[in-house]
Amino acid sequence: HVQPVESGGGSVQAGGSLRLSCTAPGFTSNRCVMAWFRQAAGKEREWVSSIMTSGNTVYTDSVKGRFTISSDKVQDTVYLNMTSLKPEDTGIYSCQAQASVLSTYGRCNRWGQGTQVTVFS
Repeated sequence: HVQPVESGGGSVQAGGSLRLSCTAPGFTSNRCVMAWFRQAAGKEREWVSSIMTSGNTVYTDSVKGRFTISSDKVQDTVYLNMTSLKPEDTGIYSCQAQASVLSTYGRCNRWGQGTQVTVFS
């Protein structure tokens, strides 16, 4: 199984930036789609961004133009570069390996433990 491990969370003032990392050994070779989600206190988890095996990227509307997802296939690491952060971006950010039609069966289905991002005004 591809097991993601997140890092890079922290506290930042509104308008600032953070870069999250998700190390997931095997995600490249198993052709997983990698996705970031976040969950604010008292709210449901929401999808933030995904990067496909092709390198194509997609974002939820609220982060378009501010967040950038990228991957380092040699290091098997996915990054979420967050800029112009707002208090409403606060939450636990989690990385997930997701299966696609190209993935090795049964390998791409796990979540990381999450990392806290706090944006204060």
